[in-house]
Amino acid sequence: MSDASSADRPADDLRRRKMMDAALTVFLRFGFRKTSMDEVARAANVSRQGLYLHFATKEELFRASVAYFFDAALAAAEAALADAGRSLEERLVAAFDMWIGRFVGALGSDAADLAAATRELAGPAVAEREGQFVEAVEEALRASGLVAAYAPADVTGRQLADTLYASARGLKYGAATREAFVEGMSIAARVMCLPQREAREKRAKQRPSPRPEGDRPRRPRGTT
Repeated sequence: MSDASSADRPADDLRRRKMMDAALTVFLRFGFRKTSMDEVARAANVSRQGLYLHFATKEELFRASVAYFFDAALAAAEAALADAGRSLEERLVAAFDMWIGRFVGALGSDAADLAAATRELAGPAVAEREGQFVEAVEEALRASGLVAAYAPADVTGRQLADTLYASARGLKYGAATREAFVEGMSIAARVMCLPQREAREKRAKQRPSPRPEGDRPRRPRGTT
């Protein structure tokens, strides 16, 4: 089984997904170099031979697991952005939490080599999904009408999405906990969405207040 065929194959096998879930947990705890196939097999509750039937090498397992993880993260982020029951601010924060926030505080002390391993073994796959995520954020900003508010400043929707992404990356390394990440992204989204909030408040002030029940004009007697 080649690395490419394993990484690109849809994760539609329940046992395969179970193995990749287990692998992600072990990789996040021990890093790439210190993780062994034996540890992953134990975590997945499968035999070592059973694991090798699906993944011939640790590199193949890592590449497939990373692609699987980012596919799931992208789907969750896109679902958050499409949630019509939430405000744009809330949808943006939820999407970035699904995409980046879940990493904050999740790495074990031995997992410092994961970033380098990801770039080396799964860089193109991650970059592709990263581009899809930024495009989804940009589309949500456009659909909300927010991009039009920044047109006088000659700022595009892609630039707004990239700015939010830069804030999220900074918080990924600067926030001590996932909760702190969400709090920081809430501030970033609130600032970016300020034109919408101001427009809503302006419309609310201009809207005529309903007359109290007792202040309604009475009809003159004798009229119908």
